Amino acid sequence: MLTITEQVLRTVFNHIYAQGVMLEGAILKPNMVIPGLICPKQVSVEEVADATIQCLRQSVPAAIGGIAFLSGGRSGKLASAHLNAMHVRHELKLPWPLTFSFARAIQQPAMEIWDGKDKNIKAAQQALFHRARCDQKARMGLYNASMEMVEAMAI
Repeated sequence: MLTITEQVLRTVFNHIYAQGVMLEGAILKPNMVIPGLICPKQVSVEEVADATIQCLRQSVPAAIGGIAFLSGGRSGKLASAHLNAMHVRHELKLPWPLTFSFARAIQQPAMEIWDGKDKNIKAAQQALFHRARCDQKARMGLYNASMEMVEAMAI
């Protein structure tokens, strides 16, 4: 049985082919294959990575220029863990680069710290820099949860 994401991607690419879009110049911005936020049964980071890569490999042409994931409302920490797991578990099977396209997961911690107050600017900037650094590591399959502990002590 096809996942909803796979069905949507196949439909999208059927239309893209019909329009003659140059795949090498396109960046796909999909969701990860993940249970909804209110789903009572959540799955492991590894299961999300495996399901997402399986879906993409079955429905996204290898020629696509890259894949930049949306957050789906996940926290920055969880989003980093998901992308990292995709690289760690599937790097040799990836025909396209994978990265982030979700401002909310990257910016939300800094926005909450800042809270519109000048006195919080430095701490918010540090939080944004930390999240970007974690995401960079996740992009290379080098992220781990201990990086979050270092950040908590720094702020």
